[in-house]
Amino acid sequence: MTAGAAGLSELARDAVPAPVLARLTGARNALVVSHEHPDADTLGAAIGVCMVLEACGARATAVCTDPVPPLYAFLAGVERFRTDPDPAEAYDLLVLCDCGSADRVGAVAQRHRDLFANLPRVIIDHHASNSDGGDTDWIEPGSAATCEMVALLAARLGVSLDAGDGTLAAALMAGIVMDTATFAHPNATPRTLAVSAALVAAGAPLSDISRRLYRTKPDAQLRLFGRVLDRLATSPDRRVIWSTIRLEDLAATGALAAHSEGIIDLLAQSDVAEVSMVLKEQEDGTTRLSVRTKPGGVDATVLTGEFGGGGHARAAGASVPLPLPEAVDRVREVAERLAAEVER
Repeated sequence: MTAGAAGLSELARDAVPAPVLARLTGARNALVVSHEHPDADTLGAAIGVCMVLEACGARATAVCTDPVPPLYAFLAGVERFRTDPDPAEAYDLLVLCDCGSADRVGAVAQRHRDLFANLPRVIIDHHASNSDGGDTDWIEPGSAATCEMVALLAARLGVSLDAGDGTLAAALMAGIVMDTATFAHPNATPRTLAVSAALVAAGAPLSDISRRLYRTKPDAQLRLFGRVLDRLATSPDRRVIWSTIRLEDLAATGALAAHSEGIIDLLAQSDVAEVSMVLKEQEDGTTRLSVRTKPGGVDATVLTGEFGGGGHARAAGASVPLPLPEAVDRVREVAERLAAEVER
């Protein structure tokens, strides 16, 4: 164990619920699943859980229903993800990482309905809107990232944070960097910083991870950002700001769907808007909604909850079962109503 991990022992002692520890340490062959449309937190947490379980003598398979976006190819460990469980493995535990609800795993759960329904389950997640938890689940909205929780799990079980020649520390740091915008969001707590310090001490390349996630973009992504920003719109009182991503934008710029990551954070820099939104046209005719809100104002989970979504008070999302033009009108109506209620 590194000195950083040893320093986390006090924080980790009471962090992980006993039923969760019992279920995880009792597993011999775990299926560890991220959410669909993966980001660094779900990928890093799944890699971390796999490595922790393997350090404890178990087998583990990492699954994501969608291919890992190129943005995260620099992370050691992403190569282990499969889009479906290994049919040759006899799993005895299902672990859902960073899934704000059980259905966030996506289509893989439908493709393997019986397996997902019958395996004992552990959820490890930090979304405040998650209502799927039970006695053997660990849902901690106070954590800045699910990767913060997995770092504490590793410390609790005595797994060195420098495991895998730094793979574990880097994977977990990537999730924290992503979900805190390199500690710029108000969700970064003293515990988040303590965990991050331990990860850096274990070899996590913080500066490089931050650069790759927030300051490195291919030309196609920059062209996509330009099109989206060019159609920026605001409500009459400027309390709501939004833009859209159309399928034709991807074709015109040569961008991938994953390249839309980060646009919402640009809109959220508005000095006036209480609510910032990006609405993305989907191939199935629905619309993906991403929301950011200012501290002390609109609760983003209330807005997205109107459409069956969830997340955090300042950042949330939803899948709106409407085509893009109709979704814009409906979501605007809700956002403008909520923003009008804010008093400052």
